[in-house]
Amino acid sequence: MEKNISKTRSFSAVDEGLRQYMIKVYNFMAGGLCVTALAAYLTVNTPLLRMFFSPTPQGMMMNGLGWIALFAPLALVFVFNGLIAKGTPKQVQIAFWVFSAVMGISIAPILLVYTQDSIARIFLITAAMFGGLSIYGYTTKKDLTGIGSFMYMGVIGLVIASIVNIFMQSSALYYAMSYIAVVVFTVLTAYDTQKIRDMYSSYDESDNITKKAIAGALSLYLDFINLFLALLRLFGDRR
Repeated sequence: MEKNISKTRSFSAVDEGLRQYMIKVYNFMAGGLCVTALAAYLTVNTPLLRMFFSPTPQGMMMNGLGWIALFAPLALVFVFNGLIAKGTPKQVQIAFWVFSAVMGISIAPILLVYTQDSIARIFLITAAMFGGLSIYGYTTKKDLTGIGSFMYMGVIGLVIASIVNIFMQSSALYYAMSYIAVVVFTVLTAYDTQKIRDMYSSYDESDNITKKAIAGALSLYLDFINLFLALLRLFGDRR
């Protein structure tokens, strides 16, 4: 009887610890999205815009700093991964906030291309899709490792295709990549949530839990941003 009570308390403690851990993950993710939105807004509505984008007869075009801002998030991911392994929780947090701000600068032009109503509508659709998929990933007993790993291969393919299309300027490839991105990041939302859940250990120290939570937040943040951008390219209303 006492052993059963002890086991029940143990499972209860793990469940409570996991719940607090997941809340921390989602709080960091939401904070990152807020920083990104603020950075994008300030870039478009202050003189910062001319630091990264130059006016042309065709519209705003990226200058040298704009191209750096476009590819900086990719470089910062590698820095972030290094800090996860060797850095302190404070350093990891700073890297996450910096990454979120730089991402906001890199996607700022969407505020000039699409209507505000369109951006708000697609954001709400993305939030609803993300929420449902994340809940599924958290609650399902099905192992999503196989399909998740396959989707990560899809991400690599999308990155390569995006770089190629910078020079090709193919509208057909542009829309094909958008449809593929919706599928890829839809699946990855569920897979990453499951992976983040499984990363939790009640034996971890507080610092390690914090770093795991921020790493998980970055994964979900990237899933959300990429899903949002893909849906916006497909269904957004241009100005």
